[in-house]
Amino acid sequence: MAGSIRACAMTDRALFARGLWRDAWSRLRLNVLAQIAAGAVLLIAVAALLGPSLSPYAYDKLDWTSIAVGPQLNGTHWLGTDRLGRDLFVRTLHGARISLAIALLATAVSALIGVAWGATAGYIGGRTDSAMMRTVDILNSLPYLFLVITLTTLFGRGNPYVLFAAIGAVGWLTMARIVRGQAVSLRHQPFIEAARASGARTHHILLRHVVPNVLGPVIVYAALTVPQMILFESFLSFLGLGVQEPLASLGSLIRDGAQDMESATWMLLVPASVLVALLLGFNFVGDGLRDALDPRES
Repeated sequence: MAGSIRACAMTDRALFARGLWRDAWSRLRLNVLAQIAAGAVLLIAVAALLGPSLSPYAYDKLDWTSIAVGPQLNGTHWLGTDRLGRDLFVRTLHGARISLAIALLATAVSALIGVAWGATAGYIGGRTDSAMMRTVDILNSLPYLFLVITLTTLFGRGNPYVLFAAIGAVGWLTMARIVRGQAVSLRHQPFIEAARASGARTHHILLRHVVPNVLGPVIVYAALTVPQMILFESFLSFLGLGVQEPLASLGSLIRDGAQDMESATWMLLVPASVLVALLLGFNFVGDGLRDALDPRES
């Protein structure tokens, strides 16, 4: 009897989930602004991966014959050079690659920790939930920037891997709150009760039933987290606490361009334009996903 109840509940849930994702995809396809933003982000990502290979210059190559030269659309330095003669086209795309990599990896780390923490706390409930969420409250009360600076200082300033791990390790707090709220609402749903009655263990219920049903809010918040991570990494690099020479990120390029903005405006405008395009693109994509995954919009 318990097996039949569980099977019926699983079937209804699967049909509902398929219908929800199908409707969400249909709504997303009708969102022209989100599609344009996704195309722009994809274009920048592809350019960051392949663009440097189209130039004869490496990101750290010095051209002493072209110091702080402006954009040359018909020359060798398409977007000009910096004050050390390095090609700004290559450095900007290479910086965008590093900024995107750090942001995406940090978002993945924060999502993984936040989903595991929030789903466990919300499903188990009781004292476990209280203790886990009080830990989140304590960490959330600490200055976010202070924690990241401390971690990067302890484990190696300027290392991109340490940087994304540090940002992601303290960026999961809001994700945990969101997932915890969703898990609490799912805890007494019929398919969860059926799985529990059939003898399924806690980790099995979390992995097979709770986590898949919170993916909608997780995807939306993760998409909106990426631009926050890009901006935060750029801020750290702007302060000199992020990526170090000879590597570059968008933040460090903006910092260098700000020092020469009066005599060489292109050194600031080029990386700043790419940064703004990425931030707007990811925000519009996140807004489109939020509208598409909200059943109330159907």
